[in-house]
Amino acid sequence: MPSARGLFWLVFAATLGVYIVMLLWTLPAITAAAGGLAPFDLRPAGYSFDEARAFLAALTPEGTALYRGVQQRLDIAYPALLAATLVMAILMLAPAGLGRWRWLLAATALPGMVFDYLENTVVARMLDGGAAGLTPGLAAEASRWTLLKSAFSALAFTVLLVLLALWLFRRVSHPRRGAFPAPERKD
Repeated sequence: MPSARGLFWLVFAATLGVYIVMLLWTLPAITAAAGGLAPFDLRPAGYSFDEARAFLAALTPEGTALYRGVQQRLDIAYPALLAATLVMAILMLAPAGLGRWRWLLAATALPGMVFDYLENTVVARMLDGGAAGLTPGLAAEASRWTLLKSAFSALAFTVLLVLLALWLFRRVSHPRRGAFPAPERKD
């Protein structure tokens, strides 16, 4: 059984592997298949009905198959892997003295995952319907989930970066005590 740190690095490697495949293969291929228009996954600020329709109209059948197939299968694994990576990293970096608050900080990673899955569900419906089947309501729903995913992911990454900065500061300022020494007991 791997240690907590070993498990973290295993999950981190899987997360990074899936992300690299999407970043270097599927998302660029989908972009090319849409005449240079960015896929929905690469629009963190959301998109309008007209932007969604233009993307769907430009996307070739091969691009649609790649998006609906490999990309969406990767995007089934990625949100859970990212959330697990963030939760474990936050728990490892948060001082033990925070008690239950550590879990609340770690939980900031979960809404981004939920909203990513909701976004993926609506994007699948948009891809299945194509430009002709797109409605303003469907595009607005997908864009809303995208915006919420982006906002909550940014929150989780901010929590992680703040904890990492605190950990580094403590590590540099108290090299012999460790990053987060155990709280002193008051008898």
